[in-house]
Order: sequence, then C-alpha cells, then structure tokens
Amino acid sequence: MEEIAISKFKATCLAVLERVRKTKKPVLVTRFGEPVAEVGPPPAPPRPEHWLGVMEGTAEIRGDIVEPATHADDWEAQAS
Repeated sequence: MEEIAISKFKATCLAVLERVRKTKKPVLVTRFGEPVAEVGPPPAPPRPEHWLGVMEGTAEIRGDIVEPATHADDWEAQAS
C-alpha cells in the first residue's frame, strides 16, 4: 500500500483520488509517520442476479414501428 504525507495529500488530493480510482489500490495518508486515513476505491455496485429484463419500462415507442420511415416513392432503388 502506498503511503503519502498529509501535506502532500492536501496539495495533490484530486490527483491521488484519480490514481486510486484508476488503480483500485488504496493510499495510506500519514501525519508524522502515523496513519491518519486510508483512501480506497468504493465497492463495486451490486449486479442484479437476473440481468434479463433489467431495462424493462425504460423505452418509449413513438409512432408506427411497422410502416417504413419514408414513403415508398422516396426510394430510388424501387424502379419498377
């Protein structure tokens, strides 16, 4: 575990937090060589046991989903 003096932590706090986020390794903050705090990554969010259907109810259908988006006369490839 990496150790950092409290004065250096204060001066580089955001960089230390970003390093902890990226590496997932905690940092021990010390004052006069004694531990004051430990900065660590948050726990991983819980994953749902059953992932199928977790997006249910999050979409909205607008308009006709069966008919083409444009009129058939707009298609050049439909040469008869």
